[in-house]
Formats: sequence, structure tokens, C-alpha cells
Amino acid sequence: MERVAKRENWEEFWEEKSNVEEVYSNSERLIRAFRRLGDLRGKKVLEVGAGTGRDSLTLAGLGAELYVLDYATSAIKIIDKLNKQSQARVIPVQGDAFRLPFRDESFDIVFHQGLIEHFREPRPILAENYRVLKHGGIVIVDVPQRWHIYTVMKHILIFLDKWFAGWETEFSPGELKRLVESQGFKFLFAFGEWMYPSLFYRVFREAARKFGIRLPLYPPKVPGVWRIRKFLRESLRDTSFALNTAVAIGVVAKKE
Repeated sequence: MERVAKRENWEEFWEEKSNVEEVYSNSERLIRAFRRLGDLRGKKVLEVGAGTGRDSLTLAGLGAELYVLDYATSAIKIIDKLNKQSQARVIPVQGDAFRLPFRDESFDIVFHQGLIEHFREPRPILAENYRVLKHGGIVIVDVPQRWHIYTVMKHILIFLDKWFAGWETEFSPGELKRLVESQGFKFLFAFGEWMYPSLFYRVFREAARKFGIRLPLYPPKVPGVWRIRKFLRESLRDTSFALNTAVAIGVVAKKE
């Protein structure tokens, strides 16, 4: 039977992850990408498939007007909770990424992370992104990168029907660029991010949790090692080597 990602996968996932302190954040690479676009103040921004909405809350703190959309009720509940705890605010909307409940040319920027890889045909999602963007608007698409050991582990779990999302694919940098261009966008630049903490630590931490052992979300930093890793990350970031070894990649493109 062909595996698929179902809505109930996400309802269950976000029910289990209601404590967002146990969910890794992706805001660092997204903030870097957004900063390359200039001042966000006054920009109307939409995050599709927002999950916890934490990254949008960070962007709202930079002055953008943020709308966050997810179709999982459990995700909307988390967003409502975080809204009450944050000085910045986002506008939560429950809806379908394939049929966005917004008028044409409503937004300056549309972005999503960890979304299109869960659908066997992602082009209609990108077409909706294009529709709701103003002319000159920006789309940011963030996905898992294909050439990574994480991909191998993921597909083993999918085969065993143990993957939390039911089904998921991944993209090479070139494939993602062509996919976005196929929907009429003009490619601007790509970005990537190596996994931190490492995949080994994440797997070890999850295994320990099953035995009742709770390890910190991030391991303690060893000063010398951390400085070397930081130097390498900043020196090689967004190079061809980085994009083809990163765990996640993204493209930034423009609606002309």
C-alpha cells in the first residue's frame, strides 16, 4: 500500500508536541533569509503549515504583520497559547494549503517550512502561493535536502510504517529550484542548514526518553569544538557544498 501523509498524523503530532519547548526551532535559517530581503516593518506575511507558529512570532517581533495557517486544530491551539505568552502577535487561521482562504495578491511574502515534502504533488500549493502574493512578492520554500543520512533513516521508518508523518519526500537543491520556477517564480537565492544538534544526539535523546531518561534539547557546548563548528558553518554556509550536505534547504523566489 502506498504511504500517505494524513491530517490525523499532524493532529496527533501536535497533540504530543503541545510543550513547544521540546520542539526544535528553525528560526535561525529563516531569519537569515528574511534579513537578506530587507526591512520587514509593515510587510504582510503568511506562513503556510505553521505548526507552532514560533518562527512567525519571531518575525512579527521584527515589525511584520503575520498570518499563520495550519489545518490541524491541535496546531492552532498551540499558536493561540503562544500568542497569549508573547509580546508579538500573529493572526492564526485554520485552513487548507491547497485552497488558501485569502484574496488574490494579499501578501508581500509567503513562506513555509516542512510542508510540501508531505504531498506527492506539491505544485498546487506553490500555485496558491503565487496567487495570494502581490506582484513583486517573495516566496520562501524550505524542505528536507535529499543527500543526507537523515533521508535514509526516514525512508526505513516509512517502509516500516513508523514515520510520524506517514510519508515524506525530499529535494535536491536543483530540483527545488526547478519546482519553484515551474510555477512562474523567478529564483533569487538558495540557503541551507546543517543539523544542530547532530542527528546522533537527537536519535540518542529520543531513545533515552523511551527509557524515562530526559536529556536536554541541546547538548552542552564544548567551547573549542563549538568555535570551530561555528567558523565552518559561517564560512561554508550557502555554498554548493553546504547545500548538498545540509539537512534542510530553501529557495527564495519572486513573483514578477
